[in-house]
This record gives sequence, structure tokens and C-alpha cells, in this order.
Amino acid sequence: MLRRMLPVVVLCALAATTARAAEDHYFDSDGVKIHYVVEGEGEPVILIHGFTASVPVQWQLPGIFSKLSSDYRVIALDNRGHGRSDKPHDTADYGANMVDDVIRLMDHLKIEKAHIVGYSMGGFMTGYLISQHPDRVLTATMGGAGWSEKDDPRLDFIEDLAQSLESGKGIGPLIEQLAPEDAPPPTEEQIKAINGMLMLTNDPKALAACIRGMKGLAVPEQSLKSNQVPVLAIIGQRDPLKAGVDEMAARMTNLKVCVIDGTDHMTCFAHPRFIKDLKEFLANHSPAKAKTASAAGGN
Repeated sequence: MLRRMLPVVVLCALAATTARAAEDHYFDSDGVKIHYVVEGEGEPVILIHGFTASVPVQWQLPGIFSKLSSDYRVIALDNRGHGRSDKPHDTADYGANMVDDVIRLMDHLKIEKAHIVGYSMGGFMTGYLISQHPDRVLTATMGGAGWSEKDDPRLDFIEDLAQSLESGKGIGPLIEQLAPEDAPPPTEEQIKAINGMLMLTNDPKALAACIRGMKGLAVPEQSLKSNQVPVLAIIGQRDPLKAGVDEMAARMTNLKVCVIDGTDHMTCFAHPRFIKDLKEFLANHSPAKAKTASAAGGN
């Protein structure tokens, strides 16, 4: 577990000092300053990172941002409570407000519709976004995220995680939750090392408020059944959250699932197949491509 996590937490520690190819921007989202970057031209793709991550950690340093920006106008934001965005400590400031940040960013940039790509927490945010604002979405990609009932007991760890963060003990409950079933459980020393790195670039009280707010992003089963947005789920074969993807696949309309063999929650997004599957999905659901094909068919 430590060997898998260390590359990610080292990226977190380096994120604040790593040079960025894209120019930094900020906008006011109903009183909360949100940091974002933009690069490339073409159809808009909005990237939403995971819990404790940031734009450089999730998207830039692994190369996903640059590989997408060669073909698309790519916009990546630091979620509130993360990165270079404001970090409120009130749970009421999170949940649906985080998804509203994405819509407000689109309004700020005068984007009517966009491809939405989220990973982990960002993936759950994406699922909620398409249930509430399907008219603003061209396609949705949910990486490392699935679906569960609102009162699923698997979500009980959220309060344990929030209390652990508030008491200065870090994200131990989350590390344990995301450990693959076929791997030895992380030791206290490993959890301590990971926490030490992650807390260098994060505000634990903001993270506690953020994770509590995630309970407000539950998606009703009927929304899955009535979905009309093309959705791609990319999940690691060893990711414990794959169970939620399997449950989503049994209910959701217009869903394609890609499972990346040998990867877990912490390695899936950096695997070459992640960007390969994502780019193929985006290209296959490009409005510009469909328009060209329609025009050719008319001739």
C-alpha cells in the first residue's frame, strides 16, 4: 500500500512548487475564490479532481492535462477546500455547492455545454452534476467512482474520516477504505507517513467539512435509469469502489464501463489506458464529429 501511495503523496507535496504550463486564473463562485487553469482549443473539457488532490496532482503531473489539451480546450479547477482555491471550514459550504462551482465556472467562461471528467470525489461530483444539470453536459466520465444507495453502510466511514481529520490523525480511515482486498492492510507506520506528506498541502478542517458534505451528493436510482447523457466509467480492477461501478452499471442508461486490469484506486488514473480510453470516448461522442458525419451522409 505504501509503495502505491507514496508516488501520489509526493506529487501532493511537490504540487505547490511545480511549474505549470497553463496560466493560473481565479473567479468568484458565490463568495468563494476558485482557482482554475485553461489550455488548448476545441470542445471544452472540464476536469474535476479527487479528495486531497489538486489540479497539478491529479491532472498536470501525470500528463492527462497536456494530452487532452492537444485536441480540446481543457479547463481544470481546484475544488473548494483544495489546492489554491479557498478552504472554508463549514460543511454547508460543500456538497452541492462544489458542483455549483463547476456550473458557475462554465457560466464565467461562457461555456454552454462541456465534457465533464472527474476522478474519485470528482467522479461522484460528476454523477451528481449530470443528474441535476444534464443540459450542460456533452459527456460525463466518472473515474474511480460509482454509485450507492443514500443510506449505504459503506458510507459510514465518512464520519470516522471527518473526525480523524479534525483530531489531527489524518486520512487513515480513507487509506484503509481504499486498500485493495488482495493486499495486506496498511500499517500504522505507513498511514503516518502518508498523512505526513498529504497534510503538507492540505487544510484538515476544510477536508473534514468537505467529506461530510459529500453525503449531499447522493443520486436517486431513477436518475440513473432516465439518464440521457453519454457516460464513461473508468475503474481499476483492484479498486474497492468497483462494487459501486458494478451497481451503477446494472441501473444506468447510456453507460460504458472500462476496467483497467491490475490497477487500484491510486494507480488507475496514471495508467496509459486511462487517457487512451478517455480520448476514444470523447472522440466518439464529439458533436463536431457527429455534425461532419451527418453532413457527409447528406451528400
